[in-house]
Amino acid sequence: MSAPPATQAPQAVYLLPLTDSGAPDVPGTYIYLPPPPEGRGYILRFQIEGCSSICRQGSLWVNVPAKGQAFKRNQYREYKLTPDFNGLTEIDIPIHEANAYSFYTIYSPLPEWSFHDVAPTKPTRTPTYYVDVCPRLTLKGQQLPIESVAVFSILSKFMGSPKDWDNHLRGISERNFNMVHFTPLMMRGDSNSPYSIYDQLQFDTAPFPNGEKDVARLVKKMQEEWKLLAMTDVVWNHTANNSKWLEEHPESGYNIDTAPWLRPAVELDTALLKYSGELRSLGKPTKINNTDDLLDIMEGVKIRVFGACKLWEFYVVNVERDTNAVLNAWTSGQATFPDDAFGQAGIRGLDAVKQWPLKQKADWLVQHALHGGDQLGERFRRRIDGPTGASLLCAMFGRYDSRIHDTPSREEARDAFKGICDELNLAFYREYDSDSAEAMEQLYNRIKYVRLDDNGPKLGEITDANPLIESYFTRLPLNEITKKHNPDALALANNGWVWAADAMKDNAGNKSRAYLRRELIVWGDCVKLRYGNGPEDNPFLWEHMAKYTRLMAKYFHGFRIDNCHSTPIHLAEYMLDQARCVNPNLFCVAELFSGSEEMDYKFVMRLGISCLIRESMQAWSTQELSRLVHRHGGPPIGSFETDEVLNAEHSGNGKNQVIRVIKRSPVHALFMDCTHDNEPPAQKRDARDTLPSAALVAMCACASGSVMGMDEIYPELIELVHEKRLYSSVNSSGGPLKAQAGHGGIGGIRKILNQIHVEMGKKEYEETYIHHDNEYITVHRVNPHTRNGYFLIAHTAFPGHGNGNGGLPPTKLTGTKARQVGAWTLEVENTPEARARIVGDKTTLRGLPSQTKDVRGVVVESIGDDTTISIPDDFPPGSIALFETSVPSVQHDQGLDHFITTGGRDAFKDLNLADLNFVLYRCEAEEQDASDQKDGTYDVPGHGKLVYAGLQGWWSELQKIVKENNLGHPLCNHLREGQWALDYCVGRLERISQQKRYHRIAAVAKWLKSRFDACRKIPNYLLPRAFAMCIQTAYSAAVDRSLELMGENVRTGQPFLRKLALVSLQMTGYMNSASLWPEKSVPCMAAGLPHFAVSWARCWGRDITISARGLLMGTGRYADAREHIHAFCSVLKHGMVPNLLGDGKNPRYNSRDSIWWCLQNIQDFTKIAPNGLDLLQDKVKRRFLPYDDTWFAHTDKRAYSKSSTVEDVIQEALQRHASGMDFREYNAGPAIDSQMKSEGFDIKIWTDWKTGIIFGGNQHNCGTWMDKMGESEKAVSKGVPGTPRDGAPVEMTGMLYSCLKWVADLYAKGNYKYEGITLDGGKIVTFKEWAELLKANFERAYYVPRIPEEDSSYDVNPKIINRRGIYKDLYRSGKEYEDYQLRPNFPVAMTVAPDLFDSEHALYAIQMADRILLGPQGMKTLDPSDLNYRPYYINSEDSTDFATSKGRNYHQGPEWVWPTGFLLRAMCKFDLPRRKTADERVETYQQVTRRMAGCMKAIQESPWAGLTELTQKDGAFCGDSCPTQAWSASCLIDVFQDVREHEAELETA
Repeated sequence: MSAPPATQAPQAVYLLPLTDSGAPDVPGTYIYLPPPPEGRGYILRFQIEGCSSICRQGSLWVNVPAKGQAFKRNQYREYKLTPDFNGLTEIDIPIHEANAYSFYTIYSPLPEWSFHDVAPTKPTRTPTYYVDVCPRLTLKGQQLPIESVAVFSILSKFMGSPKDWDNHLRGISERNFNMVHFTPLMMRGDSNSPYSIYDQLQFDTAPFPNGEKDVARLVKKMQEEWKLLAMTDVVWNHTANNSKWLEEHPESGYNIDTAPWLRPAVELDTALLKYSGELRSLGKPTKINNTDDLLDIMEGVKIRVFGACKLWEFYVVNVERDTNAVLNAWTSGQATFPDDAFGQAGIRGLDAVKQWPLKQKADWLVQHALHGGDQLGERFRRRIDGPTGASLLCAMFGRYDSRIHDTPSREEARDAFKGICDELNLAFYREYDSDSAEAMEQLYNRIKYVRLDDNGPKLGEITDANPLIESYFTRLPLNEITKKHNPDALALANNGWVWAADAMKDNAGNKSRAYLRRELIVWGDCVKLRYGNGPEDNPFLWEHMAKYTRLMAKYFHGFRIDNCHSTPIHLAEYMLDQARCVNPNLFCVAELFSGSEEMDYKFVMRLGISCLIRESMQAWSTQELSRLVHRHGGPPIGSFETDEVLNAEHSGNGKNQVIRVIKRSPVHALFMDCTHDNEPPAQKRDARDTLPSAALVAMCACASGSVMGMDEIYPELIELVHEKRLYSSVNSSGGPLKAQAGHGGIGGIRKILNQIHVEMGKKEYEETYIHHDNEYITVHRVNPHTRNGYFLIAHTAFPGHGNGNGGLPPTKLTGTKARQVGAWTLEVENTPEARARIVGDKTTLRGLPSQTKDVRGVVVESIGDDTTISIPDDFPPGSIALFETSVPSVQHDQGLDHFITTGGRDAFKDLNLADLNFVLYRCEAEEQDASDQKDGTYDVPGHGKLVYAGLQGWWSELQKIVKENNLGHPLCNHLREGQWALDYCVGRLERISQQKRYHRIAAVAKWLKSRFDACRKIPNYLLPRAFAMCIQTAYSAAVDRSLELMGENVRTGQPFLRKLALVSLQMTGYMNSASLWPEKSVPCMAAGLPHFAVSWARCWGRDITISARGLLMGTGRYADAREHIHAFCSVLKHGMVPNLLGDGKNPRYNSRDSIWWCLQNIQDFTKIAPNGLDLLQDKVKRRFLPYDDTWFAHTDKRAYSKSSTVEDVIQEALQRHASGMDFREYNAGPAIDSQMKSEGFDIKIWTDWKTGIIFGGNQHNCGTWMDKMGESEKAVSKGVPGTPRDGAPVEMTGMLYSCLKWVADLYAKGNYKYEGITLDGGKIVTFKEWAELLKANFERAYYVPRIPEEDSSYDVNPKIINRRGIYKDLYRSGKEYEDYQLRPNFPVAMTVAPDLFDSEHALYAIQMADRILLGPQGMKTLDPSDLNYRPYYINSEDSTDFATSKGRNYHQGPEWVWPTGFLLRAMCKFDLPRRKTADERVETYQQVTRRMAGCMKAIQESPWAGLTELTQKDGAFCGDSCPTQAWSASCLIDVFQDVREHEAELETA
């Protein structure tokens, strides 16, 4: 029987969402992905919102090659971006090998939306963004993670004989290092510095007499025998000053030929060398003993160098030369007038120019006539162009004509122009003065440092070999090769560095004067190489260095980029591309001294640098060392995990994939305890600090490293250039090294530390906890899943802290078992005699006498799962203790993480939407309602109450906490302090599941309890992480189940639509204090939370009937939509539905518009729901008697005694409005409205049969959605509506027409039994006739023409018009000017009744609303140009301001969100017919998407997971706004519904 096939591991998919502008939408800007698995690789998945701007004629360009193809940086593959308004565009890019990849998009930007056609936009390219993929290192066939790398640096010139090489490398391997960093192994120049390379293509013949063969043999032996990888420096910036190839190719450097701007610097450098040689003959001191000697010499520099060189001639214009040139051009009539040079003065020489002050004339010359001002060069490079300068003379004196007597004399003009040139030169002399002063200052400081300062080298006598100051230039020898070159080409700029310089700026380039100002710290043995902008600028040099780079990549597994911050970044890119063609998995590290983290990122991203070298010896105190360890230690213990939840039950997605979220990544470090160019502990701190420093570095979750001499306790830094002694090490004996304490440094303990470092990297011990206590640092590093780890106690040895214990109190490891690995201390003989003996050795580099010793008396005490560690009294500086740790409580059969993140889907699989409403949401008032006022939302100490009691309340906070890994958040502190939150979450579910209607929740409660029970056993510091994983798992399962119960359009829609759809769930649920019916409890919709959550305030007729289309029908919740329609049909009275439903017990009939929203809602249901027309025949029991305005209580026997079909209810509403109504509200007075005046309770509605328009209301009530009543007695606004909107509101007229047209069409098709309505006297008006009458009068009544000439065709009063080209908000209201106010209501009419509008008029009006009213989220409720505009709503304000007191300006400017949906729907209604192709339609959808951006951001960021009721001006937060409002979300779902219907119609057509 054959074995079953092995299951293939799931493929990783890394999600890379892009913003609307094409930038990576991930934390930070640095994208660093792990090594691709061998063979299979992984997928980088770009995610773009379906109608993102970059999708407009857009393409994604990625330079990731196909599998098996070579990487070419400039070879991008194109992926067309296909727009999808209802979904996401996803592009999968397989990645199989490491590199620094990049991508960008090209698209045509969206033009500004306009009512007329606009010119097409030009394609735009986004910036280039980078994706760095980590190399895959392998050693002896096994992958070596970057975090397991342990590097050892050696200086090859000190390695000795071949046998010594073998012994040293074996000793490095014995200490469990796994990579050796060699300083350059090439032939060295005259200085003998490894970094001054004589020949880049020839290895040093001393250790490698057979060249490449020996190197290949060495690298192979290192891998196979000693398990060591090899890294070398690559030096691209410079070459040795005696490199022979420079004589053939001086163009490879910076000289006067290739960089003419350096001429003054060369002349200054030459003059300084000449002066240095003349000091004795000039009577100047040649040995500087004090500052007086130095000042004497500097006085000579000032006179004999700067003065004699006349360097100012490189700055100024030659007055005589340029004056003659200008004069000649003027007298010969060759003046050239620059365009607009004299502004209003023209070219005829007006008095204005003559009156200019001298400075203005000089400035004019600089601006228009100066040539050569871009850079320095030859003397008097700067010059005035003759013909252009002559134009200034023409303006001053007129054109020259010798025949005219009064023409100014040539000499007068000469004197005038010389005066201007002298003025012009003043600025250039100041420029010279500044540069020369800086040069003098730099010279003084440098000479003082090298000759006088105690911390300087004190160079001694000034001689030809040891001149006064280092030369900045190498002079090539004159010989048969060099004499064929221009002599100017033979002085080559040396390399060096400038303090705090811009890393992207070439210090020898034409934009820098570092060589002239003597700002360079020069390396006299290195010539700076000049690469230009690319290989075409210096072909030999680029090819020569590319050969060198490829040669290095052939043999070495890693590069250390020397002087990376000074390397031209385009050069480094090119060279690394060359190297990666040879070895794609090249491990690249660099030291960067760019001066800014942002610049570091730029280098790292573009070059694909694996690690930046960082060094613990940079720390000046234990506290600073603790900070460095913290920075490189990895994320804190207990950090949050997202991928585990994301993939816990991924098998259900039908793909064998694991989804990974790209997380914020710091630049990875190669953390060295010491480097080859910095002082060791014995020189910089206390020699005993060697051991704790090595241990602390080894504990960090990054690559680590050390240098020869660190373990051996070398007493001081090895001088790289002049040192000639050879290495010695007790660890290089040739034999095995025991992992134990011993003599000769810390080698035996290093072996243990490196073994643990490598193990932790391979086993993904990614989390650390670092604690600093006086001179102690403790580090605990663990695996976040198994919780196995290592714990270190390190007693540092910074000078000045004595030799005692240091007083570290016992350390308690909660819930953690610990086993001691060992404890050791380092003792070093560091007496002056010992140092003198070691330093004085003439042949050998040796360490100070030293030994490590075991420390006795460390106590590990366990009580239960807790461990307390105490160190002994004898634990001096230089001691460490190391422990292996584990957390028994996470050793679950399945693994705790796996257990708590699985099973959620199964637990939630039977829940219905009402169950999910309770599980996910419930604001404070709702939770109290469900618990008989016993419970509310959870109060987190130090944070406050969560907005919901359900999972959304927790996840809203946890989502931000997890994203930011904010373990210091009050919620995390609370969880660490106790398990009350767990009790709360389980308890509310268990209690509610006892109720029959919620019995299905019992399964969820049981699942959650079992997961929390597992979490209760773990240490409290891990509880925030586990709790977050449980909540996220539950939340994800709840959301998935919710979407599963909604329509297919939601399930497959874009994330924004799904978020909007969840608001449906948020708003609709069972309430004890509210229902749609007096005696029956059903899920009912809230207008908003938390303001409109319970009791009479929950169900509002207008809000529900506006919201039901999107929240219920648009999400596939047809049964709930039907229930709500039935409820409002049942309470029809006066031909109206109530504004406040009051369970049907006490409905209030004061909103004139609610019935029209209700009828529109019914119409929408018949068109959207399957078999929707059946609704018309549904029977509903009537709360009041049909066609009877008598009020009686819901307990009266007449209540619900009659039934009507929905069709009958529609007809009753239309008939009552046609007949007109005049009534006073039932129970009018303070009992139902304490603010309204008596007249406001009178409701009158009538139809004007000349126009078909329905009118109603008065100035004392507010019968539409803009229903704010004045409340302030102080402001005398009580009972005065902010917006009465009496007359005929435009949106009501639109909905009237929509309804009439609909029922007329139904009648014509036999689906509606009524043909029309009957007027007094028996006249029948058909619905078709009524609709036609309305249409015939609508434009005349409501349109405000764009030009006054058209006024006569419309019913307008020109004296009152404020805005033209709009539609009136009202028709014939009580205040005429209110008719003409621009408000966001006419788009409602456009949406429901587009054929009422002239399309050209409509498009322009939409543009006006779009540009004037639309804000980031909502729409201004009033035109900002209106005198009543007050955009800040503060309901608590009780001032004397009539307009704003007590929030009377609720609808007078604040930006309401729900009208945005209708504007966008109107835009689609009128814009899409203009679009004839699919691509053209995409533009409409993109315009819509752009206008949703603010809402997309808001719903993502809101803890309420909804859209607010309103904002203040320009989207500012409004504290009095209901934070999640039903119609705000619903009306945007409507937009998606409309687009879906439109596309479906096109497909059908």
